[in-house]
Amino acid sequence: MSTFRAPMSYDNGQIQIRMYRLEDAAVATEAISESYEHLRPWMPWARPDQTQEHTEAFLRQAIANHLLGTDFTLSVWDGEEFIGATGFHLRVGPIEWKCAEIGMWIASRHAGKGLGTLALQAMLEWGFGEWGWERLIWKCDSKNLASARTAEKAGMTREATFRSDALGVDGNRRNTHQYALLKTEFLAKFLSQTRQESER
Repeated sequence: MSTFRAPMSYDNGQIQIRMYRLEDAAVATEAISESYEHLRPWMPWARPDQTQEHTEAFLRQAIANHLLGTDFTLSVWDGEEFIGATGFHLRVGPIEWKCAEIGMWIASRHAGKGLGTLALQAMLEWGFGEWGWERLIWKCDSKNLASARTAEKAGMTREATFRSDALGVDGNRRNTHQYALLKTEFLAKFLSQTRQESER
């Protein structure tokens, strides 16, 4: 049995990421409801009739999973404003493999402002730091150009496109891009940036 204790929160000065709390249900419900049309093409869980009760049930499960170390769904904030959700998901193997998939959605009112990229960069910093991941991946429908750009801007490498590997939200077959970044690559990039800054 794993003795891993998941970190609770991270603040890089631009983006704050933390474990959900039950009191987040109201703002999360509002964001999901307002963002339904924005989320619907890509997120199968999005629903037009999201209620606070639905959200509270989800948050209870998310909090329990976090504390048990079985899955890690996290809230994303810009100051005091809720902007979306992310997470480290154990979809590729047990936690001992030190590999996780990052998922994310950004509320429609905050989309197109670069906050998704900032949040992903924060997840990579936190993930390869305090969490101790060795490999982090990001998947998206090949038609989801904004999601693909987010991964690329954050420095992740597209490793593959899996053809006709799943059904999209619309029921049609989709292709899936897979991006990844290794801890060794992240650290090499960080050290290179630090060295360049010190030489200025």
